[in-house]
Amino acid sequence: MYNSKNDLVRLAAKEFAERHIRPYVMEWDEAQHFPIDLMHQLGQQGFLGVLVPEQYGGSGLGYQEYVSIIEEIAQVCGSIGLSVAAHNSLCTNHILQFGDEEQKQRYLPKLASGEWIGAWGLTEPNTGSDSARMTCVARREGDEYVLNGSKCWITHGKSGNIVVIMARTGEIGAKNNATAFIVERGNPGLKFGKKENKLGMRASETAEVILEDCRIPVSARLGEEGDGFKQAMKILDGGRISIAALSLGIAKGALAAAAKYAQERQQFGQAIVQFQGISFKLADMATKVHAAELMTRHAAVLKMEGTNMTKEAAMAKYYASEIAVEVSTDAVQIFGGYGYTKDFPVEKFYRDAKLCTIGEGTSEIQKIVITREFLKDYPL
Repeated sequence: MYNSKNDLVRLAAKEFAERHIRPYVMEWDEAQHFPIDLMHQLGQQGFLGVLVPEQYGGSGLGYQEYVSIIEEIAQVCGSIGLSVAAHNSLCTNHILQFGDEEQKQRYLPKLASGEWIGAWGLTEPNTGSDSARMTCVARREGDEYVLNGSKCWITHGKSGNIVVIMARTGEIGAKNNATAFIVERGNPGLKFGKKENKLGMRASETAEVILEDCRIPVSARLGEEGDGFKQAMKILDGGRISIAALSLGIAKGALAAAAKYAQERQQFGQAIVQFQGISFKLADMATKVHAAELMTRHAAVLKMEGTNMTKEAAMAKYYASEIAVEVSTDAVQIFGGYGYTKDFPVEKFYRDAKLCTIGEGTSEIQKIVITREFLKDYPL
């Protein structure tokens, strides 16, 4: 599960986060500033093409190293961890997994280097988890497709240089009715709408993407027509490992802050960690974090083996995201009144954690996936 390469990658991510992210965390959060220059730096360090083979300009690493990178960055700032995760596992990975050789050669080097920032568009205002009823449509006209519709909650929706869009190419509710397309920034039919004003993850840009008679060549299609939904589900399996790693990093950051504070804070002549109410709370927090890490690492092992890990990825994402909320809530409680102020980091972990239970499939959706997969082991 751990090796020297993973340890070196973890250390590199930790040092980068401490030097280039921690000094600006609250400044970016307060201003809702998405640091594009930082993304370019992350690319130069190899953190934006983690899973991309070296032949396409990537780092050529595996999911264990990827989990470590996301986790270390998220311990400092969940927002940047989210942006790194979305860039790697959604847009870049979709092209890596389902693009043809020409598409890989054209886009992966720019994405892996951080020269270009990637976005991925599936969700719509009225069809969040019901993607078979998307209203964003693609109509073929000769050697082109014409896309019309909108996508919401898109990470890097405004600043992305490239967006992988899922659009409906069949009837509403029909099987295999969606197709994936690559749309480049600068296309006159690609516009950007409202940037969301969020509770947490405020330095990670979330915006609406609008397509108005957006014409793209047939060569911009990813795979065959009708394969989009199947592709998206496979991408989300890996994406759930990303969100589990993100959740784990946030939980670890909150736990570390709470453990340090509990040993420093004096009440009634002793450190508050000496009180059973606090020490037991820390024990529960540490146990949950450990369990979440084991589940996340196990899903990553299965992913690298090529084993079906839909259930394990959903379990890891579900559990890690829920305990991130619980651990960050307990961290605020340990800090008391100070935890409710922006002078200490736990209030940001508390705000950031909640998105992990929503993004890339809510906890409720994860339960549906888990039950569906789990029952395959118990046929009637």
